[in-house]
Amino acid sequence: MFDPELFRASITRDGFAIFPGILDSDFIKNCKLELEEALAAEDRYHGGVAYPDRDMVLLCSLYGGSFLDLFDNPRLTAPFEAVLGLGCTVYAYTSSSMRPHGSNYSHRIHVDCPRLIPGYITNMGATILLDDFTEENGATFFLPGSHTRSVAPSETEFYCDARRLIAPAGTVFFFNARLFHAGGVNSTPTWRHALTINMCRPFMKQRIDIPRAMAGMDLTKVSENVLQKLGFRAQVPASYAEYYAPLDQRPYSQPVE
Repeated sequence: MFDPELFRASITRDGFAIFPGILDSDFIKNCKLELEEALAAEDRYHGGVAYPDRDMVLLCSLYGGSFLDLFDNPRLTAPFEAVLGLGCTVYAYTSSSMRPHGSNYSHRIHVDCPRLIPGYITNMGATILLDDFTEENGATFFLPGSHTRSVAPSETEFYCDARRLIAPAGTVFFFNARLFHAGGVNSTPTWRHALTINMCRPFMKQRIDIPRAMAGMDLTKVSENVLQKLGFRAQVPASYAEYYAPLDQRPYSQPVE
């Protein structure tokens, strides 16, 4: 059973927490099929395969299906809310696939948030494993406790002290977005798939304006949980009519903490 206090303590002390069994096998199977279709659609959008973000879906929610259903899973959303509050919203929502005998954009040592505010977390990340992560297929390296650092570790220090995210499909790796980490290299003959979410406080801007990006999609059957997490309830009013609308119709309407 999820314990918010223990989770917050782990994120504060270590900068990460690893939870197995967040996704079931049926969800994983469907999501992988949809991800493969989305990756092909991204290639078509770019008119080929020669673009910097290849093998990454830039905004998974544009493809609907499992990518939206994910936010109806309280085992995924509760850890984010325990640290960032009930109103937290998606800052970025991408995939992280590694093709056979290759790597991807995550291979460099990096953090997912440029801001360091001592004692205050603005962003949290989640790597959502759709395949088993192994040393052979590029499991993520991460440096415990590095989320408090203002200066990046050297490659020597990082790879000397880093741990690997060796875990089965369905696991979610939650982390302070200031934690230094790096993807490995997939030396196997098969693809390795994952999703990545960066969640932020509701007053912050998203990397892409997700409600505007999804404006042409039919969202009539999408749950309130999904809409809230994707930022549909954290939009700035654009008119007097929106500002003075009933509470349940306003574009900025956050859950009560």
